[in-house]
Amino acid sequence: MESVKIVLLALLAAVCYGVLHDQVTVRVCVEYFTVGHPPVFAANDPTLLALGWGAVAAWWVGGLLGVPLALCARLGSRPKLTAGQLLVPIGVQLAAVAAFALAAGIAGYAAAKMGAVVLIGEWAARVPRERHVVFIADLWAHGAAYASAAITGLAVCGQTWARRGRLARERTG
Repeated sequence: MESVKIVLLALLAAVCYGVLHDQVTVRVCVEYFTVGHPPVFAANDPTLLALGWGAVAAWWVGGLLGVPLALCARLGSRPKLTAGQLLVPIGVQLAAVAAFALAAGIAGYAAAKMGAVVLIGEWAARVPRERHVVFIADLWAHGAAYASAAITGLAVCGQTWARRGRLARERTG
């Protein structure tokens, strides 16, 4: 049962992060959600778009990271960790993801502003020209969030497994 709690914790954490992340990025460039995504939600309100897309785009990340995290926390004979013991590592992970996303969004904005990167194809045609720079900022922020979530998620899994090893050594003295 504790393994299920860990997976659900990871899902909830991912969805909460996704909603908060999207509450910021939708205000940078609403077109990222209205043009850059399929019309899943019959809404143009930025808050509703961020709520919907934050959940839809993040739940599966929580599941993909939650299952291996539950295995690393519970599998085998080492002392087992609970969902509550993973709150801080997951919180630190999400803070790191936010920092990477912010840095990438700023870098994307700067690169687009200088003309080093541009929108091409259908997005270039559908996004108003004066919104290209902020669209790229959102695009980079979202890409960095996914990439850094994968990397930091694996790091949390490794740290969790190592923590259990330390606990086992402490018990055997």
